[in-house]
Amino acid sequence: QVQLVESGGGLVQAGGSLRLSCTASGSIFTINSMGWYRQASGKQRELVATMTSGGSANYADSVKGRFTISRDNAKNTVHLQMSSLKAEDTDVYYCNYQALGGWNRSAYWGQGTQVTVSS
Repeated sequence: QVQLVESGGGLVQAGGSLRLSCTASGSIFTINSMGWYRQASGKQRELVATMTSGGSANYADSVKGRFTISRDNAKNTVHLQMSSLKAEDTDVYYCNYQALGGWNRSAYWGQGTQVTVSS
């Protein structure tokens, strides 16, 4: 089992910045992917950004150039620096962890943190 604890989020004006953080604990596999997805009510959860433990990052086209993902592998923590926020970035953001090796490759999710961008 893996537990994810998120922090950050909140209310910000359009053009502003926010930083999300997520720390994983439990049965962490060394080679893994951590990142962020977001979901609006009634819509499918979508990728925002992920990063592997090796440092390979993947971004949704809609956030490229505005959001930056980073990791501290020693602390099993992932951060998402969000800049130039737009109203359409308003969503619940979920931290995600998935092992990329080993026997347990289940995806784990945080409880979600609300990001609201006022226009």
